[in-house]
Order: sequence, then C-alpha cells, then structure tokens
Amino acid sequence: MSGDRREEVRGPLAVVVAKARAERAIEALTREGVYDENRKIRGHDDERVELPVVAEPTETQVERVIRQPDPEPRSRTLETLLRDRGWTEEEVDSAPGSWAVIGSVILVTFEGCPREKEVGEALLELHGNADTVLANEGVSGEHREPSVRVAAGAGDTETVHTEHGTRYALDLSRVMFSPGNQAERARMGRVVEDGEAVFDMFAGIGYFTLPMARAGARVTATERNPIAFRYLLENAMLNEVSERIDAYRADCRDVEADADRVVMGYYDAFEYLDSALSALRPGGTLHLHEATPNGLLWERPVERLREAADRNDRAVSILDRRIVKGHSEGVSHVVVDARVE
Repeated sequence: MSGDRREEVRGPLAVVVAKARAERAIEALTREGVYDENRKIRGHDDERVELPVVAEPTETQVERVIRQPDPEPRSRTLETLLRDRGWTEEEVDSAPGSWAVIGSVILVTFEGCPREKEVGEALLELHGNADTVLANEGVSGEHREPSVRVAAGAGDTETVHTEHGTRYALDLSRVMFSPGNQAERARMGRVVEDGEAVFDMFAGIGYFTLPMARAGARVTATERNPIAFRYLLENAMLNEVSERIDAYRADCRDVEADADRVVMGYYDAFEYLDSALSALRPGGTLHLHEATPNGLLWERPVERLREAADRNDRAVSILDRRIVKGHSEGVSHVVVDARVE
C-alpha cells in the first residue's frame, strides 16, 4: 500500500472504500485477518464508507487508512457469540430465537438446543445486568405455577422487574410472569381514572392492580395462590400504593365488590362472568381475557359475554377487541372490552 494514501494513525483504525465495493472489501479484509467485527461500519461521505480494522491491511486495496474517533461497538447477537464459541451453523440454527429479561433473570425456552449452558453463558454476556438464566418448561396446575430450572449463572430466581415505572418483585420459580402482556399492563394504567373503583378478580402478584393503583384507582384485588398473594402485598408496598389496594386471599366469587371497572385477567375468566357482572356498576367497563382459537375470533368471547349479560339482565356494548399475544399454536390471548348497562 503506497504511503500517499495513509494518514498518521493511532488508536482505532478504519479503511475508506467506495460503497459500491464495501461488501467485497469486507470479504477481503476478513480473509486477511484484519477486519474488526466488533465495531460498526460508519459512513464517510455520500459515496464512501469506513470499514473498521484492527491493523493496516497489506493485501486489500483501499483508498486510505484513517483514525476513527469515538468508535461505535457493533451490537452483539446470540448467534455471533455462539459462532465465537465454535458452534456450527446447524447448531446456531437450533438456538433459541427469543427470550425474556425479567429483572436480573433471563427466561428462555430450549427446544432441541444442544449445550444449553453455553447458550445461557452467551445470554449473560449479552445482558450484563442479568445474573441467572432459567430454562422455561411451562406452567401447570390450578394456580398456573411455573416449571423452571437453572441453565446458567448464579441461580437466583428472585428478582425485581421494572416496567413503565411499576416494580414487580417475584420469584420466577414460584410465580409466573408473562413478558408478552407488557403492553396490556401499561394500557390498564392509562385507561383508569383517578379515584375509580376497580375489581381485579385474578390479581396475581399485581400485574394489572399495580399500574391501575399507581394511576390513582382504588383496587379491590383477589388472589388465591398464597405465594402470589404474598408478592401482591409486597409489591403494593414496593410501589407505595398500599393505601389504594384492598387485597384478599380468596376466591373472587366470595368477595363482594362494587366497581366502576372489572378486570378478568385469566384465560378461563368466562366461568366467572356472573360474579363480575354482579360486581359491576351500571355503565361500568369490563375487560374479559380469554385464550381463543383463531378460528373463533371474535365470535366465542363476545358470545360468552352476551350470554352472561342476558342471564343477569344486563345490556352489553362492545368497546374494543385486542389480541394481546400468541398463546399457543393456533390460539391467541385476547381481551374484549365492554360497557355494561
């Protein structure tokens, strides 16, 4: 490489090449062993780009070598970290495509994935604030209790997760937490009005109760699971809303409530519709959750709601219908919002 196309260089280096030949230059620099995969490619001007290198190339044709101030690190991915660990492309393809970071815990489903511990260690490298990776093996039982095992890291399953300003303390080995419901949790904090009376029939650790109470609602919250109920009380204190939450460890059908809004955040909530309608004031709003086969959207949840209203001499107007997330193959987690007269 001739001296007239170099600058005095110290620190991070980059080579300037035409945009049109950038891909070929990257291949050549990689073969030469000087391409820096840990930094981002940067634009130089309208026609040229800066390719990061770890040393001046001696074989690859470039316009010039420059010093690159304030280098931008390339976003690492699970795939690149696994390749760095010697994984084959076939093994990389079997790695999880998604996972959830809940506080300091990473929750991931392994299906046909080899060397789970290596995947877990790579995920911990990706997410520096996490210290434990849990393999998610589903939920079961009346209280929807999770089944997890430690795949990597410290093994601490208890954490505090913060979401739109709401803090959730929980133990992921003992109570469930669905990251896919995040938008719905945030929405419930927006739709309530200050001073509104709410009945949360399936409160859990406070999934919907907490954002509504933080927004100023007065919430009657029921939860049968003793572990989830303990976290509900703890989270009310953690978020400084204990004075706005009346919590009962009981079956929601055994609690008398008089509410402007009823939240039914349970897949089989339709079985409790009579109690929900009994608690709801005329003109109040009901949020019915359900796991519905896609072929029955939106007929089944709406029909169940209308049938319950007829039984209870109430009139229903559908306000909104939303798919919260996929539940399983061909089944969606949905919410129907209705005004009840």
